[in-house]
Amino acid sequence: MKSALEVISPVKKKLMVELEPEEVDKKIEETYRNLGKSAKVPGFRPGKIPRKVLERVYGPQVSEEVARELVKETLPRAMDETKTFPLSVPMVENDMLKAGEPFKYTAVLEVKPEFELKEYMGLDVEKEIVHVKEEEVDKQLEEIRKANGKLVAVEEDRPIGEGDFAIVQYAAYQDGKLLEELKADNHPVKVGSNEFHPEFEKALLDHKTGDAVRVGVTFEEKHPNRKLAGKRVDFQIQVLGIKELKLPELNDEFAKSLGADFENVEGLRQKIRDELKSREEKRTDRDLKRRLLKKISDKVDFELPESLVEEEINYGIQTLNQNLMRMGSSLQKSGLQQEKLREEFRPAAEKRVKDLLLLGEIARQQELHTEQSEVDESITRMAEGMNQDPAVVKQYYEANQMVDSLSQRLLEEKTLNFLVKGANIREMEAAQMPVEEEATSPIEQDRQA
Repeated sequence: MKSALEVISPVKKKLMVELEPEEVDKKIEETYRNLGKSAKVPGFRPGKIPRKVLERVYGPQVSEEVARELVKETLPRAMDETKTFPLSVPMVENDMLKAGEPFKYTAVLEVKPEFELKEYMGLDVEKEIVHVKEEEVDKQLEEIRKANGKLVAVEEDRPIGEGDFAIVQYAAYQDGKLLEELKADNHPVKVGSNEFHPEFEKALLDHKTGDAVRVGVTFEEKHPNRKLAGKRVDFQIQVLGIKELKLPELNDEFAKSLGADFENVEGLRQKIRDELKSREEKRTDRDLKRRLLKKISDKVDFELPESLVEEEINYGIQTLNQNLMRMGSSLQKSGLQQEKLREEFRPAAEKRVKDLLLLGEIARQQELHTEQSEVDESITRMAEGMNQDPAVVKQYYEANQMVDSLSQRLLEEKTLNFLVKGANIREMEAAQMPVEEEATSPIEQDRQA
C-alpha cells in the first residue's frame, strides 16, 4: 500500500491511497468465494455456480462491495501511517475497481488546525468582589412569602385592581377566526404583572365579576410563537371572579414551617444570604474564566473545522427546540426557521469551537487528563442532586454514550482551573469592572447553566 498526504488548508487534508493488484485480486477472490456459497441463480444449485456466471450476474455489485471493503480496511492504516486523525467522517472518492490493476482512492479529511499558543500563564484578569445586600435578602424573603401565599376570593363588591388575580374565561380571534391555542376557562391573570399581556391586563382594571370585556392586543415582534409575533389579536373576556394573594406573616412560626433547618426568621435570612453568596460566587467564577479565556483567544487566530462548528450549531438548535417543547411548543409551532437560526447561532458556535481547541491544546501541553474516578465522582454528585441512585445515573450515561462528553467537560473545567491558578487576579467592585459583551446565544447560555 502506498499513501501520500496533500494539505488543502489548515483544517483539510487529502489522503491519496494506492493498493497493489495482488491485494485487490485477493479481496475479489474472497468476495466471490463467499458469494458462491449463498448466491441463487436459476438453473444452478447453490454452491455450484460457475465463477463466470457469478461475474456476469453480480459483477458490478461485487466491484462496489470490494471497493467499499478495501477502503474500510485500509483507510485506518493509511491515516495511522500519515499520522492524520479526522474530526469527522472522511469524504472518499475512488477509481473504478478492476481485477489485476492497482486500486486508487482519495479521502478528504477535516483535522484539527495547528497553531502556536501565545503565553497563557500569569495573565492579568479582573474578578468581581461578591457582596450580598440586605435588600436582596428582603426581596428573596418576599418571593418566599408569595410562593407560600394563598389565593382567596374577594368577598366585597369591588373592581379589579393592580395585583389582583382576575379569574377569567377568554377566547381569541385573529381576522375573525377563533385561535384554539388561545382559549381558556377559569384562568387566573395577575393584573399588572405583564406576565400575560400588558394590554390584556390593563383592560381588566376597574371591571367587576360578571363583566364582559373586549380588547385588541398586539403581540411583540419577538414573541416566541411566530404565528402571533407582531400580530393583532382580539380577545373576548368574561370575568368569573376576583382573588387576592394573602401572604403569611413573616415570623418565627413561618420560618419553622419551611423546614427543620430554620428555628427563626434570622436563621432563614442567613440561609438566603448563604445561597445568594454561593450563586454570585459561581457567576463571578464563570465570568473570571470567560475573561481569562478571551485574553488567550484574542492573541491567536486560526481556521476552524466546519464540522465542529456545525456540530455546535446543531446542539444549539436542538437545545432550543427541547426548551420550547418543555413549554408545549416547538421550532415549527413557533415559526422559527432553521436556516435563520443557523446564521444567528454561528458566531457563538465559532467562539465555542475556538475555545475548545485552545483548551484542548493547553491540556495537551500541560499533560492534563480526566481520571475515571473524577467521572464517577461527578456522576455521584449529579445523582445526589437529583436524589437518584448513582449506579442508575451512570448506566443512563453509558447507555446514551454520554460518558465521553462528560469527561470532556470535566477536562475543560480542570484546564480552566489550571489557568486561574496561574493568573494574576485583581479583585474589584462591580462598578469598576471592564464591560465585556455577554453570551446571548442559547449555545453559550446552556453551556454555562
